[in-house]
Amino acid sequence: MADYTLYCFAQSGNAYKAALMLELSAADWEPRFVDFFNGETRTPEYRALNVMGEVPVLVHGDVKLSQSGVILDYLTEALGNYRPVDEAERREVLRWTLFDNHKLTSYVATLRFLRTFAKSGDPAVIDFLESRAKGSLAVLDAQLKSRDFVAGERPTTADFSLCGYLFWPDEIGIDLAAYPAVTAWLDRIRALPGWKHPYDLMPGHPLPEKD
Repeated sequence: MADYTLYCFAQSGNAYKAALMLELSAADWEPRFVDFFNGETRTPEYRALNVMGEVPVLVHGDVKLSQSGVILDYLTEALGNYRPVDEAERREVLRWTLFDNHKLTSYVATLRFLRTFAKSGDPAVIDFLESRAKGSLAVLDAQLKSRDFVAGERPTTADFSLCGYLFWPDEIGIDLAAYPAVTAWLDRIRALPGWKHPYDLMPGHPLPEKD
């Protein structure tokens, strides 16, 4: 049995944040597929694992954690990698992780889900989500114009959090070429030893076609 088990599925950018951290750290980990699209996260068994009914969940010995930001923070201590160098950087990592959770992932992930998986949505809602997502991408682009990584000159968990959904631009429906500092940053993340695309790192892709 692996040291770490990550409950995940290939289409989840939030799960990818944790999976990427584990993979780049060469951790002994294994994915446990969660059949999200057929309702597994709504079952009593899954709610007993995570009352929030969400992915990811990380299991490490007696430790069981949900919420990607908490998992990333835990892994920096458990694995000893990508730690902030001081308290100022720790706060900067936290600042950008909270920005991601509230301002970037929240809009990008919902926009992608409606466009790619639900294939529906009120046009006014789609326009609102796209506008908010583009605004957050502009903020991120401005931050990255003067540095290689979000919180400094080396990758931290803030980068893993913020990039979680951005390797699917076609599914999101936003041309990232409009954000050149973001696209250059994503290339730097791709160049990290051990990097894998979410569809290559977690189980469940492609989704079976419906009759």
